[in-house]
Amino acid sequence: MKNYSLKNDFLGEVIGSFILVLFGTGAVAAAVLYNAHQSLFQIGILWAFAVMFGIYMTRHLSNAHFNPAVSIAMVLTKRMSVKRLPTYIFGQFIGAFLGGLTVYGVYGSSIEQYEAKNNIVRGTFESVTTAKMFGEYYNQPGGYALSMPLAIAVETLGTFLLVLIIFLFTEGANVGRPNDNTAPILIGLTVGSLLCLFASITQAGLNPTRDFAPRLVAWMFGWGSAAFPDSSGGFFWVYILAPIVGGILAGYFFTLVLEPAMKKQKELMK
Repeated sequence: MKNYSLKNDFLGEVIGSFILVLFGTGAVAAAVLYNAHQSLFQIGILWAFAVMFGIYMTRHLSNAHFNPAVSIAMVLTKRMSVKRLPTYIFGQFIGAFLGGLTVYGVYGSSIEQYEAKNNIVRGTFESVTTAKMFGEYYNQPGGYALSMPLAIAVETLGTFLLVLIIFLFTEGANVGRPNDNTAPILIGLTVGSLLCLFASITQAGLNPTRDFAPRLVAWMFGWGSAAFPDSSGGFFWVYILAPIVGGILAGYFFTLVLEPAMKKQKELMK
């Protein structure tokens, strides 16, 4: 018997992804435009709150993934029906896109004034300084020159850790997992911690729709080709494919290695 509703799956992922992007990219915008946040730690904590809020608000509707890397890993490890995957990803995209639109609606005027004050022409490489409020960039004006392979490795590793920790915090095989009321807090703190660790390198996307949907907003409002990093496919390889690969590897590592070991240990402790 089917024990889920695709309508509720869609609604939950839209709302949760909207909250995630609104609070998260809004924090980045406030930091860039107003110096409202002085460190990665402060921005990371706000992303952590965004994840917590989204999960608590929507986990009764959907499984509160908000990330295709999580959803795909759940499907491939047979924890979710493949029939639900398109609904999840579409909901995540719509929610993230609406979140990006809202951030631009709130901060659009301030962005224009910031660009005028700093002689930034929207659409040039220098305009990445403002475009990074929406999508991630592993090379930015005035920053270190980073190679695409390193950026791919960082996004893969970061998403691997994120998805692995989600599995460890939510799957019954781990007897040390937190209870259902505490898990959203710890998952949020995981996201915040990973941002503090990796955001200085790639901005820590770790989520294809969270990156792509707001990036489309930037593209629509004048950043054009500058909305997508480099001309050699960096956007796709670094911020779409790498997180999906990292999530899949984490799902299989948990299912094939950690979960059997945990079940065996549980039997030994009886």
